[in-house]
Amino acid sequence: MPNTFGHLYRITTFGESHGGGVGVVIDGCPPGYPLDLEAVQAWLNRRRPGQSHLSSPRQEKDRVECLSGLEGGVTLGTPLTLMVRNEDQKPGDYQDMQTVFRPSHADYTTYAKYGVRPSSGGGRASARETIGRVAAAAVAEQILLANIPSLRCVGYVDSVKGKQATITDPETLTREEVDAHPLRCPDQTTRAELEGIITSAQKAGDTVGGTIACVLTGVPVGLGDPVFDKLEADLAKAMLSLPASKGFEIGLGFAATTLFGSEHNDAFTTKDGVIRTVTNRSGGTQGGISNGEAIYFRVAFKPVSTIFKEQDTVDAAGKQQKLTPKSGRHDPCVLPRAVPMVEAMAILVIMDHWIRQKALSAARLPR
Repeated sequence: MPNTFGHLYRITTFGESHGGGVGVVIDGCPPGYPLDLEAVQAWLNRRRPGQSHLSSPRQEKDRVECLSGLEGGVTLGTPLTLMVRNEDQKPGDYQDMQTVFRPSHADYTTYAKYGVRPSSGGGRASARETIGRVAAAAVAEQILLANIPSLRCVGYVDSVKGKQATITDPETLTREEVDAHPLRCPDQTTRAELEGIITSAQKAGDTVGGTIACVLTGVPVGLGDPVFDKLEADLAKAMLSLPASKGFEIGLGFAATTLFGSEHNDAFTTKDGVIRTVTNRSGGTQGGISNGEAIYFRVAFKPVSTIFKEQDTVDAAGKQQKLTPKSGRHDPCVLPRAVPMVEAMAILVIMDHWIRQKALSAARLPR
């Protein structure tokens, strides 16, 4: 189903950006686990709008409600439904845009596919849909940490409009360090310049994009499958399903194309009785399966499509039009708020593959 992600830990998100609310139904949530809804709320607070001058001014509390699947604070194993009600909708901001297709938005393709489209906002294509993903990941992370206490997943802004940040040791970063600044870039040297690029674009009525890097440490060996459900393939699908994402690379990624095999191969060694690799150019996976090293990947995000400049477009009849948004509340750069979205999708992939591996291990015949 197009609104569902995952196999054994399966999530289905629902709602539109300017409807009554948005949320998620989690099917396959293991029973008997204490669930801290305030920890779920903390995740949602990291992605909500109105956080700073670098994000959309839309004011939403994004308070999470649990409608099913939880009793006495413990998961029941039945579908777990989490919902956030929309409180600050302003569909009137989109009145002038109801009859035209906004450049680089999903207006035209949605209309071509369904024959109808939401009259305000981006509907299901809006980043507000990701509330359900983030909530589901907050649940998954609590269960994963109960079983894999060493697991860590930290994302951060890696570049803005081609200007690269420098992070010496990404594996030691914490979310607290990343969240200490509104930009969510831990590089104190370039951070002011990166922020300046965003604020300059914002003043000009424009937007910018960039990249987010994410590091997972403590991932068990053996997650992922060798053919279609490679761990990196599922991570790629997860990341490219996010609004405004346009690229994905893991390990050295495209830079690996410049090396010889002898330069790229990660040699094996034994450390404290555990098989490890000397280098980690593969980014924590080999043959589609996690090898116990840190999983490192980067996601590219395009500039936000809503800009406050005149643009050429057409209406549903194909007639040429001029479009100049007079109002609206949009991020000048999606990156700061996309960091928890990237982390969320990574956690969802790890959770699904962890449950699948547990099932496979349980079914494996003794040798």
